[in-house]
Amino acid sequence: MQAQAGWLQHDLGHLSVFKNSTWDHLAHKFVIGHLKGASANWWNHQHFQHHSKPNVLSKDPDLNTLEILVLGNIQPVEAQAGWLQHDLGHLSVFKNSTWDHLAHKFVIGHLKGASANWWNHQHFQHHSKPNVLSKDPDLNTLEILVLGNIQPVEYGTKKLKSMPYNHQHKYFFLIGPPLLIPVFFSVHIFRTLCLKRDWVDFVWYLSYYTRFFSCYIPYYGLLGAVLLQSFVRFLESHWYVWVTQMNHIPMDIEYEKHDDWLSMQLKATCNVEQSFFNDWFTGHLNFQIEHHVFPTMPRHNYVHVAPLLRELCEKYGVQYQVKGLCEAMSDIIGSLRKSGELWLDAYLHK
Repeated sequence: MQAQAGWLQHDLGHLSVFKNSTWDHLAHKFVIGHLKGASANWWNHQHFQHHSKPNVLSKDPDLNTLEILVLGNIQPVEAQAGWLQHDLGHLSVFKNSTWDHLAHKFVIGHLKGASANWWNHQHFQHHSKPNVLSKDPDLNTLEILVLGNIQPVEYGTKKLKSMPYNHQHKYFFLIGPPLLIPVFFSVHIFRTLCLKRDWVDFVWYLSYYTRFFSCYIPYYGLLGAVLLQSFVRFLESHWYVWVTQMNHIPMDIEYEKHDDWLSMQLKATCNVEQSFFNDWFTGHLNFQIEHHVFPTMPRHNYVHVAPLLRELCEKYGVQYQVKGLCEAMSDIIGSLRKSGELWLDAYLHK
């Protein structure tokens, strides 16, 4: 009924129902106003511009929805491309690793505007020593945050106060998720490519920006395209930070203890409950334990190996943690608050 009333008001708006246009106008007011809850004058203004200049940029108001369509489609694609490059970087997509390497260059370079060599160098160190201070590059917060139970006490004892760490669980929302990808990663990637003279990855890196701006400058101009790219990175950064850090920041963060492989990985990681949404949203990194124990395993196999790994952990007394999605994310803030309190206590009393 509502849909058909919409088509009827469209006919009335075009003065195509009655012989006398006055009746069209009156009936249009009634149908679009009383039956549809909209405005005849608003509809006429928008729709007549569309008919006079259909599909003409800056003149057809129907094209104003382009921004919503772009953001609604580009953001999930960017995030999922991030999980795909992660799979390719771990050589877990193709049987022949050469194809993984080639596809990784394309996805992370041309689709993401980053560097495969930069990512491999950072990420492989993280996997080999997760949550190990001075060895896991993911713990390098540039003295903006203090993490775990050991680092904040060290900073407090040495009277280091680069930031008010007792408030880090608050300012994390302002500088962590919003800025990691659009600022820190962007600068670090460009600097690494230049310093390492990695011209192959630099070409892939430039191909992303060439493609992106050639697509969107005709619609939004240079400034609009730059703002769009920055906003997409801003949104993706939130997605990336919460997903990747909920498995690590709340876990043990300490110096090298030379633990066996299984114990080291399980102390530094936890899982998030399995569901269709959690699998999609996290790129199957809700199975973070399985991913860290078997880093080259294709992600669709995590759900099958998880019960076996959990049984093995129970057999040898190794803790295997599984949390809900919201609980895991909130634990990030709880961990930052606790670390900040440890720093303040050491800063004031040691």
